[in-house]
Amino acid sequence: MPDHQNHRRDLDAKRLEYISTHAFVGLDDQLDLKQRSNLIELDKNLHALWALGSNFILGWTPSADGLLLLVTHYYAVADYAIATASAPPENTSTISDPHAFVMRMLTGSRHFDERQLRNAGRLLEAEPIHLKLRQPLAGTDAEAQIIDRLVRRYSVSYVANRAAALFDIVGFSLLSAFEQMTQLNSLSHSLNSAHSKMLYKRMNIDFARSSTGDGFYIWNRDLGIEANTQLYHFMHLVLADNAIARHKARGRTVPLLRACFHISSCYEFYQAEGLNPTMYSDIVGDVTIELARMIERALPGQILVGEFLTKPSQNDDFDPDLAHVDSIRFVEKAQKNLAQLNGLELAGDAIESIKCYLTGRAQPDGTFTIRKLVISDKHGLTRNVFNAKINIYRTTGEPILLGIEDRLLRGDELAVTTAEHIHPNTSSR
Repeated sequence: MPDHQNHRRDLDAKRLEYISTHAFVGLDDQLDLKQRSNLIELDKNLHALWALGSNFILGWTPSADGLLLLVTHYYAVADYAIATASAPPENTSTISDPHAFVMRMLTGSRHFDERQLRNAGRLLEAEPIHLKLRQPLAGTDAEAQIIDRLVRRYSVSYVANRAAALFDIVGFSLLSAFEQMTQLNSLSHSLNSAHSKMLYKRMNIDFARSSTGDGFYIWNRDLGIEANTQLYHFMHLVLADNAIARHKARGRTVPLLRACFHISSCYEFYQAEGLNPTMYSDIVGDVTIELARMIERALPGQILVGEFLTKPSQNDDFDPDLAHVDSIRFVEKAQKNLAQLNGLELAGDAIESIKCYLTGRAQPDGTFTIRKLVISDKHGLTRNVFNAKINIYRTTGEPILLGIEDRLLRGDELAVTTAEHIHPNTSSR
């Protein structure tokens, strides 16, 4: 068989794998055979318009016999953002805030009405493309959700509040190649073990990972306050599994970790893998930049939480008490639902309770302040962080104490200073 036919067969196999394991998941039973065939053909056309990564498909809307698609060069959005940032307001557009309009286009669903699609096309100088399908769309919600999933794979998305954690192996560059491989594999096992434990407790975190070379970025594909707190708990279990493995290990087979957690904005996209977009998305943006700067100043074994302020997402039930959640309130909320993990076994011993908190100075009444720290990075930029501790108490075994104590952060030789002591409404520890 000629090489090009083998390659086409491989592409079709990967396309079917993605559609069956991602696009159709949870919705397959709501489609008939003709609809499934129609959508598979749609993905082939989207792949052709994607042009090996040269284009983004930013949005879609149904038409009488198919779809209208907004297709732009991958650099068009960046060029537009730069141009509008420097142009006088009267020279940008009839739209009151063109930059905000485009960012809304990149946020959430790729499904827009025709007016929105054409307005965005005028801003980006891209005329929507009409794509005729074998048969008209059925117009069902399930079909629309699947089309949205397919289009997003060839697009880029903006997420305003994404929680992410960074696990970094201390002294990684000083290890031999074999030790590096072993420690990365150990960390990967801890990630998988923590995920399995959360699924056992019906905490359905949909976590993703991206390698940094000497560790991993981890994030929850789901959005919202609940999804963010579940990622924080996931971090606890990863660190606990690693601590147990370190206690049992001989030699340098299990890594010493430091970790950071932050919530901020990012862009989500699918990199090219060969001639196809990957099956899983990657992220880059303020959240990964902040984590990378924080980890530079984290001590071995330390857990840092960045200073953030989040807003509720469309995935959150409205709660006026959670309209804006800062780092301190976030950790307080995380503590309240940690009881979900009670009973999980770590090294054969059940968890009795977990306490997570931000450290500070003891007060005469038995409470503690929360110490806000300022760290400086190699570029001379500063950012505020908090030192976090997690204490996991087991029914019979020794407690697992994660993070470092506040007293270790007071040396003049450290690249941190105290910004202020905050007096929270909670809690003695």
